[in-house]
Amino acid sequence: MTPSRKILAATDFSAPARHALERAALLAQAHPDTQLILAHVVSSSALDSLRRLIGQDAAEQEARLLEQTERALAEQAERLAARHPVAIDTVLTQGSAQAALVGLAEERHADLLVMGARGMHFVREHLLGSTIERVLRTSRRPLLAVKQRPYSPYRRILAPVDFSDHAAAAINAAHAWLPDADFVLLHAFEVELESTFRLAGMDDNQIHQYRIQARNAAQTEMEDFIGKLQVPASQLSRQFVHGAATLRILEQEQTIDADLIVIGKHGRSVMEELLLGSVTKHVLAHSSSDVLIAGQPA
Repeated sequence: MTPSRKILAATDFSAPARHALERAALLAQAHPDTQLILAHVVSSSALDSLRRLIGQDAAEQEARLLEQTERALAEQAERLAARHPVAIDTVLTQGSAQAALVGLAEERHADLLVMGARGMHFVREHLLGSTIERVLRTSRRPLLAVKQRPYSPYRRILAPVDFSDHAAAAINAAHAWLPDADFVLLHAFEVELESTFRLAGMDDNQIHQYRIQARNAAQTEMEDFIGKLQVPASQLSRQFVHGAATLRILEQEQTIDADLIVIGKHGRSVMEELLLGSVTKHVLAHSSSDVLIAGQPA
């Protein structure tokens, strides 16, 4: 019988990538119907450079490189299979990492992409925009960015919510993979024009009343939002905090000792479907824990 779920895990043979493969294997092991696909992309630009440098002998060197890379990928699959009883396949392809991974995810109908949050060339990626960010801009598949060495299943999940459909889709996607985990739904609210009110001389008591109104409105929206979720009520808790979402999410991550953040690909204000939301991008860059990002299916 063909496995009903597929996880595509990318590796560049770096330590962060090994952590990502281990997490992917743990997720696959928890769902016996899941196939794990390990993928490595050989950079086309690197091969072009090899051809320019070596000249006539490039074909032989290129074949040797691909053979060694394929062997290394197979060895990683063997090591994972020895620790985790899951079905594992390997794929070696060429191209740009972003385009190749997005293409493979579509071709293999992957239900989840898993990548190390930093790769072998993380300094360069930081300057140019990480591979994960580029993949997220063009892929509609849920993506798990792994930052920590996995020791145990995810148990406590922080889920920042702006009440958008993307936020609901992300939480439901996470629950499908992690049915026993607890979710802390976090909403960061602000009073519109609060700084303007202060400049105009409004006193703190009046501003406090506006904050109470904003919080009450958020509580009402939260209950409506929960109606979109597939997570049992017993596994949900609610947190409301005042302030900028980018700051409050990272504070709450530490406060509740979250081991995973689940966040929508976009928020309510998305102007273009393929843009990565600014809060999501900030969390991906600065959180300590792993991050699962998903959006509303097309």
